Amino acid sequence: MTLAQIPSQAPRQAPSQAHPRAPGRVALAAAVMPVAVAGVFAASVLVGSSGLSWAALFDPGNPLHAVYQARLERTVLAFAVGAALGVAGACMQGLTRNPLADPGILGVNAGASFAMVLAISYLGVSQLHQYLWFAFGGAAVAAVVVHVIASLGRDGAGPLKLAVAGAAVTAAVSSWTSGVLLVDRKTMESFRLWQVGTVGGRGFDVLAAGLPFLVAGLVLAFAGIRMLDTLVLGSDLARGLGRRVWLDKLVLGLAIVLLAGTATALAGPIAFVGLIVPHAVRAVTGPRHARVVPLSAVGGALLVGLADTVGRVVLPPTEVQVGIMTAVVGVPAFLVLLRRGRMGGL
Repeated sequence: MTLAQIPSQAPRQAPSQAHPRAPGRVALAAAVMPVAVAGVFAASVLVGSSGLSWAALFDPGNPLHAVYQARLERTVLAFAVGAALGVAGACMQGLTRNPLADPGILGVNAGASFAMVLAISYLGVSQLHQYLWFAFGGAAVAAVVVHVIASLGRDGAGPLKLAVAGAAVTAAVSSWTSGVLLVDRKTMESFRLWQVGTVGGRGFDVLAAGLPFLVAGLVLAFAGIRMLDTLVLGSDLARGLGRRVWLDKLVLGLAIVLLAGTATALAGPIAFVGLIVPHAVRAVTGPRHARVVPLSAVGGALLVGLADTVGRVVLPPTEVQVGIMTAVVGVPAFLVLLRRGRMGGL
């Protein structure tokens, strides 16, 4: 089974028929988000475990100017990774019609991580542009395995079964990754922080290697917005409306693999961004993916950027990695969604 063979469910209300007050909310979000982006970006560059002067910011000759440059590069990387994970989560929730879908929860990030560690440890791959391809392969294989496991039984791949299968695959693959790293001490030293999700110590050269794949994934995701609005009605109705469902799911699945795989290669397995952000956006704008997908990109960038900034100052002089910070917020949100029983609709 592949991402293109996800079982259909009962038809749902068309996205355009819900949330009649959404235009006002969208206008408010459009006004607030640029201010929030500017504020988080500035805070990320200016705030850290050690204080810096304004003179160092504008004086390239100042030795502390390099610190600002490093913060700028990690901020841009955090925003790019967050945007990719936010869009991947929105697409995954729409594609699977599962409000609990997230690249971290459904094993996609873990699969990408495991494939990368294998490539680096056993094949001697050392360049980002090389092990990116292994990340894509691992992400795709993990997604297929999760759907195969969740589809076993009479009821098919329901939301709860997908979440449980994803948790099981994530736990298994993460333990294998840890096992490889424990055996190979050299690889473990290189990926000790990366394994929990971090944007520290990475510059524009790292982002440049992954940027073409991020752009390709975003292009596919934005091209699939109308596909998502049709697929949430159910595969049967989508076919009746003239959609090639298998092709739509293939395009969206490829977008998810590109975005989640690249984000994992750049910053490690950062979970819960793709779960939290689309839900928050959908609560404000309604379910139309023409709003949800682009605003999930902005929301994901804000969440990862803010998590990285707070992680730098919460336990000075050490840093709490961004993957840990997002988990602090994401685990309670995941439990709340389970408790409320919001399995049925997006």
